[in-house]
Amino acid sequence: MRRNDREVRDRAEIQRILEVAKVLRLGLTDGDYPYIVPLHYGYVYAGDVLRFYMHGAKEGKKLALAMSNPHAFVELDCEVETTGEGDIACVYGANYASLMARGEVTVVENPEEKIAGLKLLMRAQTGRDFEITAQQAAGVAVFRFDAESYSVKERKKK
Repeated sequence: MRRNDREVRDRAEIQRILEVAKVLRLGLTDGDYPYIVPLHYGYVYAGDVLRFYMHGAKEGKKLALAMSNPHAFVELDCEVETTGEGDIACVYGANYASLMARGEVTVVENPEEKIAGLKLLMRAQTGRDFEITAQQAAGVAVFRFDAESYSVKERKKK
């Protein structure tokens, strides 16, 4: 990370950012080009491992790419606000909070983990707890991303 002064290491602040952001971008490999898709997510710390859960269709490009190559990248951001004023372009900037992670994506097959992942997703997106049935979970693909490494940055209002 080039700007160490913006690095966030406090786990409570990282969790705050994870709760404020609602969409992550999952980057997968598609031949010579990256394939990036925005997704709603849920998350949990499994020990020291940051784990994201996302869902999607049980067929299609995202599923095929995730199954063919598990190496993936995640990015999320929130609280983005342009700063600066006047007629000089170089005085403009942005306040923001962001997380970037590299790791592996897995298509979850275990019904209990699928349900747990969908519950985390709904909790993160709505702030509410939902009952998810095995039948509902069976109707979607659930993706788990385990972050091997991640960095969090924040530029706050002065």
